[in-house]
Amino acid sequence: MAPPPAYALIATDLDGTLLRGDDTLSERSLAALARVADAGARHLVVTGRPAPRVRPLLDALGTTGLAVCGQGAQVYDAGTGRLLWSVTLDRELAETALGKIEAEVGEVYAAVDQDGVDGLTLIEPGYRMPHPTLPAVRVDRRDDLWRTPISKVLLRHPVLSDDELAAAARGVVGSLATVTMSGPGTVELQPCGITKATGLALAAERLGLGRESALAFGDMPNDIPMFQWAARGVAMANAHPELKAVADEVTLSNEDDGIAVVLERLFA
Repeated sequence: MAPPPAYALIATDLDGTLLRGDDTLSERSLAALARVADAGARHLVVTGRPAPRVRPLLDALGTTGLAVCGQGAQVYDAGTGRLLWSVTLDRELAETALGKIEAEVGEVYAAVDQDGVDGLTLIEPGYRMPHPTLPAVRVDRRDDLWRTPISKVLLRHPVLSDDELAAAARGVVGSLATVTMSGPGTVELQPCGITKATGLALAAERLGLGRESALAFGDMPNDIPMFQWAARGVAMANAHPELKAVADEVTLSNEDDGIAVVLERLFA
C-alpha cells in the first residue's frame, strides 16, 4: 500500500492563482491536480467568488465535493448543488460601514453578491466589474443592492488604489465587517470575523482532515488567513507583497503554471 501523501489537503485560490488571466485552466494544471487525486489527497477550491460564480469552474475541474466560496462565508457541495454552510452580511451594518467609508474617502462605487446558490451579483451605477467574464445585473440605485440577503459588498474608488481604499476602510469600519482585498479592483466587506480560513477549517473538518496536512496556494492579502491556518503556504510570483511576506515559498506565476510546478514536485 502506498504511503499517505505528505499533504492530504491542497487548497487553491482561483483568480490569479489556479486560473490564467483568461479564466481558463491549463492542461498542465489539470494533470497536476489529477496526480493529487491519484495520490489520495483532496483538492479544495477556496475562493472569494460566490458559489454561483464558481459552479462552471468546478464542472471544468470535475469536482463533485466541497468548495469554499465567498471569502470563506460559504461551504458549497458541488455534488448536491447545496450550500452546507453560509453566513450573510447584515445589510444594515453593510450600509453603515459603507457610509463610514464614504465619509472618509468620498464617493465609492458598490456591488453585492446575493446569498444562495442562485444569488446574483448586483452592481450600482458607476461600478465596473473587475472580471468582465463574470455576469452581473446593474441596478438603478444603491437601495436596490439591499433588497435580498447578501454575502458581501464589493467596493471601488474612482481615484484611490486598492491598497489605499482597503487601508481607509479598515480604519473606519471596525467590527461592522471584515475588510479584504482579493484582486485588482476588488476591495470587499464581508461578515465580521469571516475569512478564507473560517470556511477552509469547516470544510477540512467535514473531510476529516487537519491543518497539519494542508498546503495552500494564493496571490492576494485575502489569502493570508488561509496561509496562517495551513501547514504551508505557497504564493504565486504575481502575488501581492503582503502575501509573499508570509509565504513559505514563492512559485511561478499563474500564467506559468506555478501550482503545477509545486504539485509535480510533491506528487512525483
